[in-house]
Amino acid sequence: MGRQINSKRIRRQAGLRLAAVGLEAEFSLFVNDVAVKPEAIFGDPRAFVRGALLHRVGTSYQLPTGAAVYFDTGVIEVATPLIELERGCVARAGRSLWESIGFIRGELDDWERRTGQTARLVGFSTHYNVSIDARSRNGGAQRLDALARLLVHVLPPPVMLLATNRQSTGVGVRPRGDRIEVTADFTPSSRLMVATGSLVTGIVRKLATWPSFDVRTLGRKGLPRIRGFRPIPHTSRKGWLARFDCYPANPMATDVNAPMWQLSGRGTSRASLREIAAEIFGFFRWPIARVADPFSLRLIRSVLTGRSRSLLDLQERPGGYEDVGRLCTWQRFYPDTLVERSRFERIVMHALSGDRLHIDGLDYTPTGMQGWSRIVFRREADGKRVIFPLDDLLPHLQSWKH
Repeated sequence: MGRQINSKRIRRQAGLRLAAVGLEAEFSLFVNDVAVKPEAIFGDPRAFVRGALLHRVGTSYQLPTGAAVYFDTGVIEVATPLIELERGCVARAGRSLWESIGFIRGELDDWERRTGQTARLVGFSTHYNVSIDARSRNGGAQRLDALARLLVHVLPPPVMLLATNRQSTGVGVRPRGDRIEVTADFTPSSRLMVATGSLVTGIVRKLATWPSFDVRTLGRKGLPRIRGFRPIPHTSRKGWLARFDCYPANPMATDVNAPMWQLSGRGTSRASLREIAAEIFGFFRWPIARVADPFSLRLIRSVLTGRSRSLLDLQERPGGYEDVGRLCTWQRFYPDTLVERSRFERIVMHALSGDRLHIDGLDYTPTGMQGWSRIVFRREADGKRVIFPLDDLLPHLQSWKH
C-alpha cells in the first residue's frame, strides 16, 4: 500500500517540488502555401486530430503521445509533458516533442487527403523550460526577474551557436513562476535541439544556486561579457531579450569565427562569438555534464569549438524549417534505453488512457490536466473532483488499473 494522498494538502501546495524539464515548439501554418491562423481554419485541434482528446484548458488538448497541442496567437504549439531532471532528460524531452510533431504531421496528412488541400508546418520557435527549486525562488517575482536578467547575459552566445540561423532575431529568458523559460528559434535538427536544451538546463540550474543574481558577479567570476550589450524587456510576457540590435553588431549575421567582439574588463582584446560561447561552456561544463547525455555533451563541445558546423556557419537557413515533420524529423541518434519514457511521462500516459488509479482502497478516474504538473481526477466513492501533482503520484506508478 502506498503513502496516502491528502487532497486538501495537495491543493495548498504551489508549484512543482521535484526538478523537471520540458520543451515547447511553435509552428506557423501554411495552407495551400498561404500563411493562415490555425484557429481561423480549424477552430481547435479536434478539427484535424482524429479520436477523442483529453481537454486541458481553452483550445489546449492532450495528444495520445502525452504532449499537449493548442493554438496560441496564430501558431500551433506543442508542449511535452514534464520530464524529471536526471542525466539524459532533455533527450527524452526531445523524443517526446518530435514524436508529437510526427503525430500531428500524420493527422494533417489525413486532413489533406480528406480535403484536397495542403498543409505545412513551418518552424517558428522552441522554448526550453527548466524548473527552479523553491529555495531559489525565495524572494518572489523580483528575484526571479533578476535571475532571468543574469541568464540573458550568459546564455545567448552558446545558444546562438547551437540553435539559431542567420535569419534569427535573438534569444530570450522569461521567469515563469516555478521555472525559467528560454526562447529561441525552432531548430530543425533534433540533435541540436537536445544539445541546446541540455546546455540551457545545466546553466540555469547552476546559476539559480548563486547567492546573488547581480550581473556584476559575472565579471568577478571571469565570465566573458560582450561590451556594449544591452538586453531589452521581452516582447511577450515578462523577461529579457538578447535581440540582434542589443549588440554593437548582429551576432547571428556576422562571421562567428571573426574576433570582432570586445569584452568587458578585458582591455582591447577581442574574441569571436564561437570563442565566447566555448568559454561559457567551459565554465559550466560540469553542471551541463550532470544533465546532458554523453552524445549531446560531445556535440555541444564539437559545435562550440568548431569541429562540427553550427547553423550559423551556413549562409542560408536550412530548408527543413519550411516543412517540419516531412523535411526534418526525429534523428535516431541515441540508444533506445536513453530515450525511453520517463516516470512522469508514464503517469501522464496512464491518465490519457483513462486508467483508474487505485490508492488506499479508493479508485480515482482521470478527467483532465491542470497546467504542466497536475492531473485532475474524479473520486469514484463520492464523485468529488481531486487534483494530484505528478510528484505525489510517483510512488503509486504501479497502482494504475488498465
